[in-house]
Amino acid sequence: MGAYQQSVEKIVEAVGGKENIIAATHCVMRLRFALKDEGKVDKEALENIDIVKGSFSANGQFQVVIGQGLVDKVYDEMVKVTGISRATKQEIKDAAEANLNPLQRAIKTLADIFIPILPAIVTAGLLMGINNVLTGPGIFYEGKSFVEVHKEWADLASMINLIANTAFVFLPGLIGWSAVTKFGGSPLLGIVLGLMLVHPDLLNAWGWGAAKAKGQIPLWDLFGLKVQKVGYQGQVLPVLVASYVLAKIEQFLRKRIPDAFQLLLVAPLALLITGFLAFIAIGPVTFAIGNAITHLFVTIFHNVPAIGGFLYGALYAPLVVTGMHHTFLPVDLQLIASTGGTFLWPILVMSNIAQGSAALAMMFVAKDEKLKGLSFTSAVSAYLGITEPAMFGVNLRFRYPFLSAMTGAAIAGMFITLNKVIASSIGVGGLPGFLSIVPQKWVPFFIGMAIAIIVPFVLTFVFGKLRKANR
Repeated sequence: MGAYQQSVEKIVEAVGGKENIIAATHCVMRLRFALKDEGKVDKEALENIDIVKGSFSANGQFQVVIGQGLVDKVYDEMVKVTGISRATKQEIKDAAEANLNPLQRAIKTLADIFIPILPAIVTAGLLMGINNVLTGPGIFYEGKSFVEVHKEWADLASMINLIANTAFVFLPGLIGWSAVTKFGGSPLLGIVLGLMLVHPDLLNAWGWGAAKAKGQIPLWDLFGLKVQKVGYQGQVLPVLVASYVLAKIEQFLRKRIPDAFQLLLVAPLALLITGFLAFIAIGPVTFAIGNAITHLFVTIFHNVPAIGGFLYGALYAPLVVTGMHHTFLPVDLQLIASTGGTFLWPILVMSNIAQGSAALAMMFVAKDEKLKGLSFTSAVSAYLGITEPAMFGVNLRFRYPFLSAMTGAAIAGMFITLNKVIASSIGVGGLPGFLSIVPQKWVPFFIGMAIAIIVPFVLTFVFGKLRKANR
């Protein structure tokens, strides 16, 4: 008998039995199931199994948190016990996708595009944070920045800024690679498409407003058709739509052009057609849509900042549960490109910290040693920007910690929005998040962090003790 056979048998039974499993795989921490009917899952029985640290459903997959290293052994044992064939993550995704409605599929598509490029964006954000510390006035010296006082550091700060800015300057190249891959095209063509949209010969998108005001936007004259010679630096929608068009044109051509001529014709034709469409129609239309979305959010948060900050703070964690939070990363990037900073991302930080604080309070409320350990480790994880263990492993299981975290995040979100806190980049969505905040707004941001730490902790602790007293 394998070391984990009994536990695996209990897991299989709790997810509805072998006949309810379409396919299964694992990642670094979790078992991932595509199930016929998630309604058959017995979550209480599942989470009472010793090796299980939590469970949740996302993007049509039912996921069971086991832990790094151990999950490999558990999965191997499950293959033996159930006789199911090993599946890749992609096969699980494909099987799970059949259970999604159109809105869920759209959200999942966005997630599949942006998650692979997040490490580059977060790294850039951290490096830009270091540059902010060096160049922000009033941090170390009254009215002056560190590099103004210590001029020998100026070139180092400039080099750090260049390295940090690269991912944002060439963001369409990153999105093009990921999006074209997702839509079934050639990744290399996606990179070329993205870089084409930020070519140095084009008017930089950040200079478009000033050029328009002066009537100096450069134009191509295509046999009488005037096309703006404008780049799309920092823009998300133009490259997303163009990537879809490129992938579909490539697929169309590959099916119809003989193999002997594919190398010669497919890529050049696909890029040429998509390029014309991107500059003539896709770019201008999506650029206008992107600006309209930005204007909508700016208007709401400018006119009713208290309500906007409160609601986004309260609702961000439920958005994570549904997976819809991925739809706001493009909005953050659009805000940064259009206005120089995002007021949404700092609220995300408040929500993540609040979830960690609620989980930390559960360590003092819980009597079960396993739950105490899980509460502490998941709180640390949330404080560093990864909230899933805290949310799905602890807070949602008992509900009141989750509601306490939502309350704390809402109050903190309202406070920092009223104080016009913005982030100049996307960074680590936890305690190190201050590095992405413009230095002039560090004080209200730190006060917001204190609210997001104290309120959920106190509420969770008090509710936890009251619940015990009433039993």
